[in-house]
Amino acid sequence: MPRTPKYMVGFTLIEAIMVMVITGILAAVVASFASPLQGYFAATARADLVDAADTPLRRMGRELHAALPNSVRVSGNYIEFLPTTMGGRYRKEQDCTAVCTGDALSFTAADTSFDVIGSLPRAPVIGEEVVIYNTSSFYVYASNNVAAIAADSTTGNIVFASKQFPLESPGKRFQIIGKPVTYACSGTTLWRYRGYSRQASQPTSIATLDGLAGVVKARLATGVNCTASSFSYMPGATQRADLVTMSLTLSNSSDSVTLLHQVHVQNVP
Repeated sequence: MPRTPKYMVGFTLIEAIMVMVITGILAAVVASFASPLQGYFAATARADLVDAADTPLRRMGRELHAALPNSVRVSGNYIEFLPTTMGGRYRKEQDCTAVCTGDALSFTAADTSFDVIGSLPRAPVIGEEVVIYNTSSFYVYASNNVAAIAADSTTGNIVFASKQFPLESPGKRFQIIGKPVTYACSGTTLWRYRGYSRQASQPTSIATLDGLAGVVKARLATGVNCTASSFSYMPGATQRADLVTMSLTLSNSSDSVTLLHQVHVQNVP
């Protein structure tokens, strides 16, 4: 009988069974790796969310630790404070052991300078301000106990615009401050605002902050669920160490994380 050409020959039943067995084995191997891979990618995405939330919270915590005592204001998803750059103790009385020397700060009349007890890390510069005995946010934001730094200030003597400070500090302390800073959570973005002048009332809207003269804004985090996030301010039992609580929620297409961070604010003026 004539032979069938080789190119027309099919496969045997044994070959078909072998192919099905091998295919089943490969499918089982792939399935066994699919779940761990999905778990790995999910854990990586969640870690990215945690890092994106943790970084701004830590920065906010560091800056709040260095805030001027009693200058933190919290309203909704807005935190405002005055950052301190330096601080020290002022000379209250002259040294009259032989001849009276030293530039003491007067509280009975307007003054323009005082000596620093010790030395500052650097000389204050124009644009900074000196604050004495801030016991309430009202005083500093109303400029009652604030004077603008003037030229010729040194590490041992501070020169400022003529000012009669209303209250003496029991510890003879003063702080040097910069312009206000606001953290604002709006929509899906956490913003940091700086460079604007002090306002009697806290700015509590993006439109208001954007309209302030000299303001500089920076995006700290995106993908934030500002509706689920919150900031709160709790006065301490002794009114000397208040507590700021910050809850930040970030989410992506498949997951979300919420980080809680609390900062003790030292309010000893």
